[in-house]
Amino acid sequence: MGSLKVTLKKSFSGSSADQLAAITGLGLRKFGDTRLLPDTPEVRGMVFKMQHLVSAEPVQEEYKKRKRMKPRKVRAREAARAKRAQAAPK
Repeated sequence: MGSLKVTLKKSFSGSSADQLAAITGLGLRKFGDTRLLPDTPEVRGMVFKMQHLVSAEPVQEEYKKRKRMKPRKVRAREAARAKRAQAAPK
């Protein structure tokens, strides 16, 4: 299974709520943004709905799912706890 390279080629100002939701679902934020997405019927449907605003091209490069990151506050808290644990005498 391949991937799709999706690029936002026009501004989405004035678009309907459905179209804005599709843009958000594709992970596009700004004009010129490009994302590498899996080639699934769901993604193709969103691209079809937005075909006047986005361009999509199939690529051989494999889509790699990003590892989920913890929120910044949680990462900072865990780092502080680890630092305190190292500094505490046993």
